[in-house]
Amino acid sequence: MGCIGRLGCLLLLAILSILGWFTRGYWMPRVFGTRVAAVSTTPAWEPLSDAGAARTRAALDRLSRPRGPAYIALSGSDVASYVFQELARQLPATADSIQAAVIDDRVSMRAIVPLADLGGVGSLGPLASMLSDRERVQFGGSFRVIRPGLAEFQVREVKVRDVTVPSAIVPRLLSRFVRGPRPEGLSPNGLPLAIPRHVGDLRVAGGRITLYKTAE
Repeated sequence: MGCIGRLGCLLLLAILSILGWFTRGYWMPRVFGTRVAAVSTTPAWEPLSDAGAARTRAALDRLSRPRGPAYIALSGSDVASYVFQELARQLPATADSIQAAVIDDRVSMRAIVPLADLGGVGSLGPLASMLSDRERVQFGGSFRVIRPGLAEFQVREVKVRDVTVPSAIVPRLLSRFVRGPRPEGLSPNGLPLAIPRHVGDLRVAGGRITLYKTAE
């Protein structure tokens, strides 16, 4: 019975330890006078940065060298600055306050845009009555390499203010940003992106973007 009793005590201690861990936010401030920090899930939006774009160009230069690395992982903000400076050329010249964020496996860009450049408020269907003439427009998505020298930003989500645009309307909105003939292979929900020919893939994960060299 002594052995069984000791096992019972160990089991009780284990249960109390688990309960203590899950209730630490309640008792730790009272015992130690500290507060358990809450984990923030708010996206870290950052303005486009010339310095971040320059760091990405330097990394692309290293990737292009014959003895360079096979891939380079960079901060999401640096690559987003480089990529979105390219994509920003497709945005209306009247767009301002352009920012980017990398959240898990998705890259997002937002800017204040006159809705007339999207075809007017009426182009947004039932959302029109909720919006003004100038609103914050947000695109979220990922990258796909179409062929050497050309990739696309595949838009998975569009928001005007905080309202999600119906997916059926997205290709029509994006068509206003593609100037000239649409490149062959571009998705209906894609924005074309010129990339160096030695970049074979761009992958987004854990808030970082990894650039892979084209296999030779």
